[in-house]
Amino acid sequence: MLTLFEDLKKRTPGETEFHQAVEEVLESIAPALEKHPEYRDLKIVERMMEPERVVMFRVPWTDDKGEIHVNRGYRVEFNSAIGPYKGGLRFHPSVNLSILKFLGFEQIFKNALTTLPMGGGKGGADFDPKGKSDAEVMRFCQSFMMELQRHIGAETDVPAGDIGVGGREIGYMFGMYKKLRNEFTGVLTGKGIQYGGSLIRPEATGYGLIYFAQEMLIAKGDSLKGKTCLVSGSGNVAQFAMEKILELGGKPVTCSDSSGYIYDADGIDAEKLAFIMELKNVKRGRVKEYADKYPSAKFVARDKGADHNPLWNHDADCAFPCATQNEINGNDAKNLVAKGVKLLAEGANMPTTPEAIAIAIDGGILYAPGKASNAGGVAVSGLEMSQNRLGYNWTREEVDEKLQNIMKSIHKACLEASEKYSTPGHYMNGANIAGFLKVAEAMKAQGVV
Repeated sequence: MLTLFEDLKKRTPGETEFHQAVEEVLESIAPALEKHPEYRDLKIVERMMEPERVVMFRVPWTDDKGEIHVNRGYRVEFNSAIGPYKGGLRFHPSVNLSILKFLGFEQIFKNALTTLPMGGGKGGADFDPKGKSDAEVMRFCQSFMMELQRHIGAETDVPAGDIGVGGREIGYMFGMYKKLRNEFTGVLTGKGIQYGGSLIRPEATGYGLIYFAQEMLIAKGDSLKGKTCLVSGSGNVAQFAMEKILELGGKPVTCSDSSGYIYDADGIDAEKLAFIMELKNVKRGRVKEYADKYPSAKFVARDKGADHNPLWNHDADCAFPCATQNEINGNDAKNLVAKGVKLLAEGANMPTTPEAIAIAIDGGILYAPGKASNAGGVAVSGLEMSQNRLGYNWTREEVDEKLQNIMKSIHKACLEASEKYSTPGHYMNGANIAGFLKVAEAMKAQGVV
């Protein structure tokens, strides 16, 4: 396995995020490869580490002053063994090939765990929608889709949203796809409910995260009731994670954005959460305004030079990182252990560094990797695809019930795989092994393609 990883690093120099994602999976699936030597002979791992297709293209667009800008767009179609490529589009200045390959690689296993027929993919652009007018965002999305439309389709590759791509961006891209292709189809998920979207889709990742955490606690004879919870981020995932924490009797006390974080010892109740939702979704403001409004809260500005994030240094029972990759480092993990945190479940993709994961697990924290705990979003995207094919919409209650059942199924699959391959209760190993085996069997059946 070490030779495989070293060869990969030589072929993909500088792709550190991708290397981190692959290394974690390779370490986890080693017991499965020992029991299935045929996968080595068929070079399943080598084939799985290599995307089936990578598309990179320029995206020219004009701002409101008439100035021309050029961004770079991508689509990484990683693996289609169990279904069409499925994964979000991210618009953010940090977007590069390494980040999208890491996200697409993670998506293979996440989608396999959902029980739905979806392969793994990811895409996006180094465009920043922050500070742009609706007209500028529309022109960028239309230019982006003029190229992307050549490579996607309802039975080929079905993108969704991600950081920087919400309902507004999905709408603009869907409109351009429809105009260019002259077809109304389920080629994107996360659409508005008026034109083929699914109920619960905006809430799905956050709700699913908390459903998974609840299952972890139930397995230990516990629940979220009465638990104090640290949450990072303030977008859809964080917002609806907090909503579900409140519903299940827990108390969220933090949230954050790129400017810093707020800590409210009294808890973020339903009224305060509604303020956050309006602040971030409508006014597009900063979390500092929460502290200005509520005297029980304090705002801590982000210190880019700090060796830890003080958000993770408060007394709590559960931690839910819902912002971005590698936001919890080794020092943060030590603080979580010291502050009595018993559960860490990822709402973002790969928000915990390898060092932090090891420290958390060694410190007795129940750790859930994002490919399992944040799979609710892509699960409901899969349900949206099904509804589009049927030309039908399920009710909110029906979608929510299906989401709960999927998260319970993922939890069960992770636990069973961890026990079968001699690491009982190790959710990271269980998630990686369960997802890997499903995809590996499909690749084995389909021959060398």
